[in-house]
Amino acid sequence: MAGTDIGIDLGTASILVYVNGKGVVLKEPSVVAFDRTTNKIVAIGEDARVMLGRTPGNIVAVRPLRQGVISDYTVTEKMIQYFIQKAIGRRSLRKPCIAVCVPSGVTEVEKKAVEDATYQAGAREVRIIEEPIAAAIGAGIDISKACGNMIVDIGGGTADIAVISLGGSVVSASVKIAGDDFDDAIVRYMRKKHNLLIGERTAEDVKIRIGTCFPLDENRSMEVRGRNLVTGLPKTVIVTSDETEEALREATNRIVEAIHSVLEKTPPELAADVAERGVVLTGGGSLLRGLEELISDRIGINTMTADDATTCVAIGTGRYVEFLSGKHREME
Repeated sequence: MAGTDIGIDLGTASILVYVNGKGVVLKEPSVVAFDRTTNKIVAIGEDARVMLGRTPGNIVAVRPLRQGVISDYTVTEKMIQYFIQKAIGRRSLRKPCIAVCVPSGVTEVEKKAVEDATYQAGAREVRIIEEPIAAAIGAGIDISKACGNMIVDIGGGTADIAVISLGGSVVSASVKIAGDDFDDAIVRYMRKKHNLLIGERTAEDVKIRIGTCFPLDENRSMEVRGRNLVTGLPKTVIVTSDETEEALREATNRIVEAIHSVLEKTPPELAADVAERGVVLTGGGSLLRGLEELISDRIGINTMTADDATTCVAIGTGRYVEFLSGKHREME
């Protein structure tokens, strides 16, 4: 019964579960709300995300993963367990084989923590796969060929950059600048420029609706509500996309610099392949307006975003399980 093989994209912002033969069956925010007095979990996923910044004193909504790494072990384990059960139901008698995706820069200790949490959550076998490789498989790139492909996977907590050839990453880098940092940059900018305090969710809304990192042909604008830091009262200001470009400049520049440094370390033959084939962007953070143009403009290589940018990693992680079981069959 191969239907229970699962791929999990354990992201800082959201968790996606891919089930063999069914595709991505679940996509929920990686947020857990628990009651501090009883230490019981109140809500997980979308139900808990709604509570972020809106909970009474005894209930806290937390993100147990920070920058792609487990920051709260027990809560992460419970969360993985909840998502596995939600994805395959409790009917399954046989424990599933699970591939979990981690950022390319994580240490062995951090990998072990993910592995242990997944075994505890009920896995029969756990495979750890690096994010850029999963993203490449999910984007439909044939990674088994001796040809260089550059993948830039921008998630919620980390941006992973890698040049992949013959099924493995040749040069890779992981920078802790991604979607969450774009939100933080907008929060800081609003505080500094407009004396307005806004929450994470409002900042994310601004980023999605009008955010850009490359000047747009027509300037967009939207109303942003928050608290005036001078009077302490609610206040509304109009924010334009040009302002978001200014707010996001530092964070996006750091991603471009990281791509540049990976290209500098890439062997010349593979660098030639990348120049010819272009750079592929995946992950939710890559959907930021103007990112393709900014990277193309700075490094002079054609850049495109994968079709299902947000689900690429989950699909790739799940297909990696299929790819491995196919290899086993060939060997047998």
